[in-house]
Amino acid sequence: MDKFLHDHPTTPRTRDEKQAVVNRLKRIEGQVRGIQKMVEEDRYCVDILVQISAINAAMKNVGFEVAERHVKHCVSDAVKTGEGNEAIDELMDVMKQFSK
Repeated sequence: MDKFLHDHPTTPRTRDEKQAVVNRLKRIEGQVRGIQKMVEEDRYCVDILVQISAINAAMKNVGFEVAERHVKHCVSDAVKTGEGNEAIDELMDVMKQFSK
């Protein structure tokens, strides 16, 4: 990938934005620990799979929130400064990985 905007965010996240993402990730971390315990306790496979599905959905939601903020701030600012195509290409590369 080309080097451009990703070294320094154009608009740093606010304290509240950071805390909201961190709180969601901590909840997900707790869910992962719960699955580890389920495995250790030989819980029913389907129950474990349901929890894994919930974690995958939660991670995707966090990713979409981060992506939305990136588009509204970083990509938007890049378009205004004439670097929009590069920012869009970078975002599309990441979204392709994200959607796998």
